[in-house]
Amino acid sequence: MMRGMLGRVLGMVAMIAAVSVGVAGLAGRPRSDAPSSARDTSDQSNFTTRDPGRSGWSSAPTKAGSPGEVRLSRAGDSHFYADVNIDGTNIRMLVDSGASIVALTRADAEAIGIDVDRLPTAGAAQTAGGMVPVRPVMLDSIDIDGIEVRGVQAAVLDSDMGISLLGQSYLSKLGAVTVEGDMMTLR
Repeated sequence: MMRGMLGRVLGMVAMIAAVSVGVAGLAGRPRSDAPSSARDTSDQSNFTTRDPGRSGWSSAPTKAGSPGEVRLSRAGDSHFYADVNIDGTNIRMLVDSGASIVALTRADAEAIGIDVDRLPTAGAAQTAGGMVPVRPVMLDSIDIDGIEVRGVQAAVLDSDMGISLLGQSYLSKLGAVTVEGDMMTLR
């Protein structure tokens, strides 16, 4: 009975992550109204691992108002992004308060050192590209400019969602997450 309940919970998490993936998939795409000369198509690297200064969208942390505080500026696509250190590896992530857990792309999970193929599959999520397996994993540490949370639940979505999502399994462990205008503050 408990195993069935866990399956249903992970299925719901996968569905929430899948919806978030649809929104996040738009984040890595150039604006269609931008002149083609303004688009950089020479770099086909993963959006989450390329130099954030090259993307045209920036939500780099600004100076914190006090210790233990990180401020993120809203990017040109209306989302907030964070440069996150996960288990010693830097990953660019979309801050997604609607995602129940941290959702990693396969590429980011492998960059962290996770052997995705060895993770158990705990269900599937429906994405625009079809059904994809969901693989739960426990991350040792997620740190954003000194705000560290240890023992964070995550899932690897074996799909090309474009960018990993920083969800509630990290955000809910912070003292506060606030948005005022175009500034998100993490405490």
